[in-house]
Amino acid sequence: MTTATTAPASRAVRDEPRARFTDLLAAEWLRTWSLRSTPWLYALGALAVIGFNAGTAYDHHRYWFQHDGASRKFFVDHRLALMDAFTDNAALVLVLALAAIGAVSVTGEYGSGLVRTTFTAVPARRSVLAAKVLVLAAVSTAFGLFVAAASFASTQAILSGRGAAVSLGDPGVLQVLTASALLAPVAALAGLALGTVIRHTGGSITACFVVLLLLPMVLSDRRHPTAVLRHTLPFSAWDRLRDVALPKPPPELFPWSEAGAWTVYALWALAAGAVAVCAVHRRDQ
Repeated sequence: MTTATTAPASRAVRDEPRARFTDLLAAEWLRTWSLRSTPWLYALGALAVIGFNAGTAYDHHRYWFQHDGASRKFFVDHRLALMDAFTDNAALVLVLALAAIGAVSVTGEYGSGLVRTTFTAVPARRSVLAAKVLVLAAVSTAFGLFVAAASFASTQAILSGRGAAVSLGDPGVLQVLTASALLAPVAALAGLALGTVIRHTGGSITACFVVLLLLPMVLSDRRHPTAVLRHTLPFSAWDRLRDVALPKPPPELFPWSEAGAWTVYALWALAAGAVAVCAVHRRDQ
């Protein structure tokens, strides 16, 4: 009787299908939007980024005639409206908001204890984190494309009233918009990696601020070691790619190429994803 009653249960456990990776992606998509803070962070981040850019363009539009004719001609001839399409302040907000979203996407589960349920249901932790990386990368890329396109459309619509707008086909426009859009997934994945390692929301967001925003500001580009280190940071890469919008970029003691800046983007995204996947595999819940 013992053998007859336990054998079917044993077979049922062994025959239970494993979660497919597509199932993990679907579950991660639902989990992403189940956190009440996530939609708010995306919405507020988008409003702040677009608002900073549109505000700068409106300032130039409103006080246009307070500048002399030579200054207005310089603005138009050198296509300085492209600088308004994505400003430094907007990039700072974008990096901080997306890094926070990336960090909270994993620290929120550790804080609530949901991660234990997840890893109990799906022991393949690396697959779970790989799904999280892909979903976060997709959503943050879509977010970056949206805010870059909305910022460009709004700023150029404002400046067109002064005949100072640039068009999408002008030289350098696509590079500035692409670099600004892709800054979002790079920051989000960096936040995810730091959140996976630190596992505390406050500590992770602080680390994101220090690594992604503070270091580019404090590292000098007048000494070779610090200049090289500064060039490895994503915000510095964005700044280098936006140089095409400047009429005459300032001279650098240690210049670097646009290809190098794109490489920094790619390496940060790949390294952040790898850190997140590997860190969760070797540590307890």
